[in-house]
Amino acid sequence: MPVGMADHFGFVFEEVPLNWNNWIRQTHRWVSMAFTLTVIMNFVALGLGHGQPPAWVTYSPLLPLAFLLFTGLYLFVLPYSAKWRSARRTTELPAKQSAE
Repeated sequence: MPVGMADHFGFVFEEVPLNWNNWIRQTHRWVSMAFTLTVIMNFVALGLGHGQPPAWVTYSPLLPLAFLLFTGLYLFVLPYSAKWRSARRTTELPAKQSAE
């Protein structure tokens, strides 16, 4: 179906540019909330005083934490890579103009 055309239900499909940076940032925020909830759940299980909680409760924060590590590193490097790309672009631009 062509972009901008309505289907027989009346839905109009538009091509939306995908911005990976915003998607990763939003996912990082939601996963951080899941991580916080799993840590709170861990402390509640420890505070109930029924001995050692099950292993799945103890290790449940590790999966979101690993995901937060990778998304956080990506978000940390993002401004530096933008500076590097813009600096590289400005040094290449005069070289191309002088060649012409």
